[in-house]
Amino acid sequence: MDFEFSPEEQKMLQEVRAFLKSEITPELKAESLAIGYCYGGQLGREFVRKFAANGWLVPNWPNEYGGLGASAMLTFAIKEELAYIMPLIFVAAHMAGPTILHFGSEEMKKQWLLPIARGEVEFALGYTEPWAGSDLSALTIEAVDQGDHFILNGQKTFNTHSHVADYHWLATITDPDAKRYQNMSMMIVDLKSPGITIRPLITMAGWQTNEVFYDDVVVPKENLVGEMNQGFYYLMAALDYERMFPMGGYRRLFDEIVQYAKETVVDGQPLSKDPLIRQKLAQLAIELEANNLIFYRLAHIIDEGKIPNYETSMQKLFATELAQRITNTGMDVLGLYGQLKKGSKWAALSGQVEHRYRWSVVETIYAGTSEIQRNIMALRGLKLPSK
Repeated sequence: MDFEFSPEEQKMLQEVRAFLKSEITPELKAESLAIGYCYGGQLGREFVRKFAANGWLVPNWPNEYGGLGASAMLTFAIKEELAYIMPLIFVAAHMAGPTILHFGSEEMKKQWLLPIARGEVEFALGYTEPWAGSDLSALTIEAVDQGDHFILNGQKTFNTHSHVADYHWLATITDPDAKRYQNMSMMIVDLKSPGITIRPLITMAGWQTNEVFYDDVVVPKENLVGEMNQGFYYLMAALDYERMFPMGGYRRLFDEIVQYAKETVVDGQPLSKDPLIRQKLAQLAIELEANNLIFYRLAHIIDEGKIPNYETSMQKLFATELAQRITNTGMDVLGLYGQLKKGSKWAALSGQVEHRYRWSVVETIYAGTSEIQRNIMALRGLKLPSK
């Protein structure tokens, strides 16, 4: 099978690499890192608007909605290029936007997709609640229909980026008397609306996520996504998009660990000569290549007009647990130096191993824990009984 991109696609990828090299600065990286690999800061928003102006933010969207009509395969390659230089999380473009493209009305597509494609607006995910994490059918936040608008009351938690995003991609109960899975709707909420309070929570990785409180918040009816009370199914589709996990950032860390092993001499020989280290690094190289194939299989499914389901759980599970294996190996190779944070004069690789070690734990939790991904694979992929 031929995995090569066409000459035109290769040319575009070269242009992307050149753009990223010239536009991504240490200051931009620092700003992004401080807010959880989001582009909500001033530098980040300027960068994303420039990036999006080339059509690279959503290249597989139709031209009428700001895309290039390109393949999902090329889109995934661009995601990898960006993640290798500076990982960024795009909720509007890569999670909410594709869901609107599939399920939104023509009016909603016209209102939202072009601003998203231009990088002008960003969303924050509004799923988890104190009583509803892995089981999102247990939501309690409620939106009461008032004719031309809804009134929202309730609480969300672990809503990363909501302190810098423009809108909340919100899952809420709209029919408390209906059966489970048929009582929920998705809507887009302006985070500047009166009655919204955002309170920070700091993760073990050092970045801010949030609690969000709703107190009689008014949401226009036109901000309802798709049909009323079908939101659980839209939420599941959005989660499938969220679980498509570019490994570029961890691939770069792996490359830096390999280079460190080649250059660092211990007891008269490079670490790369140690058979145990060689075996661990070779195993990771194999797994990175395996993940690459699983990742691009998702793009192939999208190019066929489908939304991957259990396949995204496969890739998310494999990629995030591989991320932990990479950081664990980094700790082994760097020894005690690997535990030092950026800023210490003794920190190897600018403290990236220590930082990524903490971050990789979070990767296996958000968008569904590893246990949830295994359940999805068992139930939907292997058709195993639920009990």
